[in-house]
Amino acid sequence: MILVTGASGQLGRLVLEQLLQHLPASQLAAGVRTPERVADLQARGVTIRPLDYSQPETLPQALEGVETLLLISSSEVGQRAVQHQNVITAAEKAGVKRLVYTSLLHADTSPLGLAEEHKQTEARLKASSLEWVILRNGWYTENYLASLPAALEHHVLIGCAGKGRITSATRQDYASAAATVLQEGATHNGKIYELAGDTSYSLEEYAAEITRLSGQEVRYQNLSENEFRDALIQAGLPEGFAALLADSDAGASQGALFDDSLQLSQLIKRPTTPLTEALQQALESLPVPAHN
Repeated sequence: MILVTGASGQLGRLVLEQLLQHLPASQLAAGVRTPERVADLQARGVTIRPLDYSQPETLPQALEGVETLLLISSSEVGQRAVQHQNVITAAEKAGVKRLVYTSLLHADTSPLGLAEEHKQTEARLKASSLEWVILRNGWYTENYLASLPAALEHHVLIGCAGKGRITSATRQDYASAAATVLQEGATHNGKIYELAGDTSYSLEEYAAEITRLSGQEVRYQNLSENEFRDALIQAGLPEGFAALLADSDAGASQGALFDDSLQLSQLIKRPTTPLTEALQQALESLPVPAHN
């Protein structure tokens, strides 16, 4: 039995879809806080297990009979280290053999504020009795695609990444890596993978690509970290999330979102999705052409 946590989230859902192409549904379980959100997976034969990282009492039953666990990192920054420790402790007690964890690119050396809780989780995992695999996921291309409508509307893409190179990949690419490791088993035990896209770009180059594909002029405007954070708050983002994005962009200027080891494409045995392809799809999915 393979259990995927966060199964109603964007990454967890994609991992399960990948696994369903290769494994019988009877071997798969989805761990979720809200079971009704994955009713369609249940209809396809996937076992649904109520599971909440913050409620340790839900974990023993959720992990019963599970051999391999994919722990997708929590989205609740500030609470993640404790939440992940709850899951690791419960997995040890439940007799789970192997835990695969989605961490952060170069978590041990990253300047990103996001890295600290991942470092704590990795240390707890290495000290556990479990076999483990650590997938250090780089930046999601979707993180930048989210700003596309605003960039087209205002003809400007804002950030504070300077000339930093970014090797992002799509959620689908990272999901393929997780599914591969879950299926291939013990051959990956004890390994740490630095996962990122095959090619890099700066935000200036990203803006130029938006211009080329959309036919609308979009330029990149580099701000200070504080200016970028304030602009995001003004645009309606919660303060904590705005600070996190600004910190990540500032980290990108220091190389935190760059990796050229090609471990992701080697793991999934295909090239990662090019920025141009993901951007083209995002443009095509916009409800109406954005213009002034």
